[in-house]
Amino acid sequence: MKYIFIILFIFIINCSGNKVSNYHGIKSLEAKYEKIEIKKTNKNDLIKMIGPPSTISDFDKNKWFYFERLKTNQSLLKFGKQKIKRNNILVVELDQKGIVKSKNILDLNNMNDIKYVKQITVKDFKRDSTMYNVLSSLREKINSPVRNRSKN
Repeated sequence: MKYIFIILFIFIINCSGNKVSNYHGIKSLEAKYEKIEIKKTNKNDLIKMIGPPSTISDFDKNKWFYFERLKTNQSLLKFGKQKIKRNNILVVELDQKGIVKSKNILDLNNMNDIKYVKQITVKDFKRDSTMYNVLSSLREKINSPVRNRSKN
C-alpha cells in the first residue's frame, strides 16, 4: 500500500497545470495580413514580412498560401486530447509582375465539418448469372497450381 501511494504521489507531482501548445506555421498571421497592401506589396516584400510561403498552388504559381495552427490540450481529464485554438490560412494572389492583387484570410469560422456517408454500395451483378460463372471458372483455371510437367 505504501508503494502505491509513493507512485501516485510521483505521478501527481509530474503532472503540470500548464497547457501544452503545439504551434505549426507562421505566428501572428492576422497582424501580418494587415500590413500587406494590395497593388503595392510585391513578392520580395512578402518574403521579408512573412517569409517564404507554406505552399504554392500547383495550378497557379502566383497563388501563395501561409498557414498558422495552434493546438492546445483541453484538460488533464481528457488525457491529452487537443483542441484547435487558432487555424488561419492566408491566401495571397500575385499578378504577372509579382505584385499583390488580392489577399484573403480564412480562420476557424471558415472551416467546414465534412460529413461522410456511411451507406454500403450494392453490387449490380448477381452471382448466379451466366457471365459470372464463365468468368469465375476462367479465374479458377488461371489461379490453379501448375501441374508437374515432365522434361523431354
